[in-house]
Amino acid sequence: MTIPNSLTLVRIMLIPILVVVFYLPFNWTGLAAAVIFSAAAITDWFDGYLARKLNQFSDFGAFLDPVADKLMVAVALVVLLERYPHLWFSFPAMIIIGREIVISALREWMAEIGKRTSVAVSYVGKLKTTLQMIAIIILLAQITLDNHWIEFIGFVALYVAAGLTLWSMVVYLRAAWPDFKDSM
Repeated sequence: MTIPNSLTLVRIMLIPILVVVFYLPFNWTGLAAAVIFSAAAITDWFDGYLARKLNQFSDFGAFLDPVADKLMVAVALVVLLERYPHLWFSFPAMIIIGREIVISALREWMAEIGKRTSVAVSYVGKLKTTLQMIAIIILLAQITLDNHWIEFIGFVALYVAAGLTLWSMVVYLRAAWPDFKDSM
């Protein structure tokens, strides 16, 4: 078990803790959930950094890291749906979660045909992940802070992340299109 893989597993273990804390009947739970999500987001960056620095790459880590990221973001968006049960939150959440499912399936298919590197993570993908995490942290903290300007910033970040999500999906689909078209 490498250090980066251990950090990825910690990130996965933080997901149910986030959910439990979110639903506790206290006024500080939004801020606590934001801190937990922030810790998980930091491990996402740190495990990749350590994998490169310590040369501790593994097939297991390459598989588990994106799964942990997608689980973390999807679960946080789903619990936030209770706080924001409106179309203006549901719409970007659907885009983000739906894109993750589509791209995961695309990567799986490309791996099966030996072309996984055609859909490797891009700069746009990293930027959208960063914005998603920032938006989620802000919206979780907002539950405790109850500040409309902070909430507005969180929603702007969420919508920009949703836009980048669509853009990155188009980038991945365009990269895979020649192989996809040939397989039809």
